[in-house]
Amino acid sequence: MIGPVDSSQVPRYAGPATFARLPRLDQVAHADVAVVGVPFDTGVSYRPGARFAPSAVREASRLLRPYNPGLDVAPFERVQVADGGDIAVNPFHIGEAIETIEQAASDLQREGTKLVTIGGDHTIALPLLRAVSRIHGPVALLHFDAHLDTWDTYFGEPYTHGTPFRRAVEDGILDTEAISHVGTRGPLYGKKDLEDDRRLGFGIVTSSDVMRRGVDETVDALRQRIGDRPLYVSIDIDVLDPAHAPGTGTPEAGGMTSRELLEIVRGLRGLNLVGADVVEVAPAYDHADITSVAASHLAYDLVSLLALKEGQ
Repeated sequence: MIGPVDSSQVPRYAGPATFARLPRLDQVAHADVAVVGVPFDTGVSYRPGARFAPSAVREASRLLRPYNPGLDVAPFERVQVADGGDIAVNPFHIGEAIETIEQAASDLQREGTKLVTIGGDHTIALPLLRAVSRIHGPVALLHFDAHLDTWDTYFGEPYTHGTPFRRAVEDGILDTEAISHVGTRGPLYGKKDLEDDRRLGFGIVTSSDVMRRGVDETVDALRQRIGDRPLYVSIDIDVLDPAHAPGTGTPEAGGMTSRELLEIVRGLRGLNLVGADVVEVAPAYDHADITSVAASHLAYDLVSLLALKEGQ
């Protein structure tokens, strides 16, 4: 097992900025878990800039350490984790980019590697779900976001960062008995948005619900809905309040704290997690790396959950 660069030998601010200072994928014989970037934001509807997130999150991850006390696991000792670099996609053609991401993700998972992907905008969740469903069939989805992302089109376009989960339901790649949004809030175009979302099969736990019910009750409800199904987790960083994640493209007031989100993610321990993404970090709008730090810790906890599962 090859782990992170030893910070007692090489200062954390020195050396290549791989995720958590881990080896590159080409430096290991096989990776059980790979952290992969997708620097793509052509699908955004408001502020661009998430194409720069993979490099920013990797920089913020330099401070991550090998033992995760929140989950009582040393993930890099338990399984081989590597940085898979970035999937290079066409920034001028969304359709081609989606095809490229799906093929690259499928290739990376061919030998059993699980992916934690750093976006990029939320458009990338669709091809990632398509790739993981090739292996596992329709998957449960836990979607952390301020927004529903089940709209039909924007300006007549069916593939944007606000439409991936409607397309995923239409593709038949989600288990509609176990799909949930967590952390939603803010104004909508109309009540029909909620009606359409419910018709697609989604359950909703709003940011206010999390505040009123608390983390433990929220986790219990989500675990009951998911059961033992293969689970994909998609985290839009704007699920956090702008106080905790200012660096994002479509911020909404009244969001969750980073502590709440991390504790809910940790509450997924033992579930059949098969892949995950963290998207919509826009570094140009960040302050003191607040958003990138939050994203790096979320990716670390997702890696840790996969390490617990894969290392059984």
